Amino acid sequence: MVKYFILTFEKIILALRCNTGKLSLIKLITSNSWKKIKFLKMKNLLLSCLAIATLTVLITSCGKSKSSQKSASNGQLIGAAYGAKQSPNKPFGMVHIPQGTFHMGPSDEDVNYAFTARNRQVSISGFWMDVTEITNSEYKQFVYWVRDSIAATILDYKDAKTGNLDQKKMAGIWKEKNVFEKLGQMMMAPDDRILGRMEIDPDKLIYQEEYVDYKAAAYRKPNEPRSKYIIKNPVKIYPDTLVWVRDFSYSYNEPMSVRYFAHPAFANYPVVGVNWKQASAFCNWRTRFLNSYLESKNYATESSFRLPSEAEWEYAARGGRSQSMFPWGNYYLRNRKGCLMANFKPGRGNYPEDGGFYTVRADAYWPNDFGLYNMAGNVAEWTGSLYYEGGYNFAHDMNPDIRYNAKDSDPPRMKRKVIRGGSWKDVGYFLQTSTRAYEYQDTSKSYVGFRCVIDLPPMMRKK
Repeated sequence: MVKYFILTFEKIILALRCNTGKLSLIKLITSNSWKKIKFLKMKNLLLSCLAIATLTVLITSCGKSKSSQKSASNGQLIGAAYGAKQSPNKPFGMVHIPQGTFHMGPSDEDVNYAFTARNRQVSISGFWMDVTEITNSEYKQFVYWVRDSIAATILDYKDAKTGNLDQKKMAGIWKEKNVFEKLGQMMMAPDDRILGRMEIDPDKLIYQEEYVDYKAAAYRKPNEPRSKYIIKNPVKIYPDTLVWVRDFSYSYNEPMSVRYFAHPAFANYPVVGVNWKQASAFCNWRTRFLNSYLESKNYATESSFRLPSEAEWEYAARGGRSQSMFPWGNYYLRNRKGCLMANFKPGRGNYPEDGGFYTVRADAYWPNDFGLYNMAGNVAEWTGSLYYEGGYNFAHDMNPDIRYNAKDSDPPRMKRKVIRGGSWKDVGYFLQTSTRAYEYQDTSKSYVGFRCVIDLPPMMRKK
């Protein structure tokens, strides 16, 4: 009898220590071992021992009691609990650019350029960057969001609880009967219609951009209102499709004007006809779109998507090769097989030799060592930096960046923004990683696109 008692008691202790739960204890108590204990006194003794053993295991276990959890904050510094958790998701379609140091500037035997911008060593903190240029499909998502938001506002499709636009109703707007008549203020005027078709007026697609000018706010005076540093810009966001005609005199490019942004065959081609303001508005919307989702899932909101600085763009284009002339790491525009490495204007104007007459897919050719496509050729890319010839001479050596939020009233010189990478219509010189050029922020071109970057906390970075 004593033998069975000892064996049963050992099994109970083992079950408790192994956290097998109540079910295991029930099975144990109803087993043959228990049945073999016939005396009531022995049963009571066993239950007493069971209670003592349970208490002992709980006290000595790895888990914390409620009292210990409460006492942990009794006047002790344990850190504040955040109201939202961190999202484990990595940004879709982006790659992490690790922190590093490189030589920024004319390292490519550009004698004329060296007179205005000297080569210097700078350090860049890590960031995430789009693998490809922003495509027509991606920018069209932005256009559709603005279109549907305006339409829902006109139709008063608001959520009764939150006061925000009702997303479910927004999804079915364009399936409703007589929806174009209901949205008459968004449509082309009767005189502007072709064959009487009701079409949305692109000029009515306006996005309200809002952000904080942190550089100006850093010098905020005491008791100065924050509203002084909040920038609000209404931006017409539809691409200028006529750039294909306007950019080239005495040249037949009308089919590209009609089809490039509208036809699904060009969905994965880089968006063009977007000025600097529109590119910035896209980044602002992308931030808003992401954070709206994160808030709905009780995740912490992230920093803003933005255009890369000139230094960030060059660092990313070099792919970890500090002194390389081109993103692929050598001094030649062709590989060993004689194939061109990018989409540009070879020779004296042999446009189709590289495989594309105009632009090509955003993921064409080979990526650089960071995994970025078309950092040379296809389309030149907007950066967030102001173009100033001697800017390298006074910019900081840690994340150098020269920005200026030019107003419409500012002189044209203050509206110049740096573009990088060269394009499908440029000669090989503009494909060099260090070559600079500029366009005015309120102009759009058939050879200029963009890609976004974002700064994320450490847990979101590539391990």
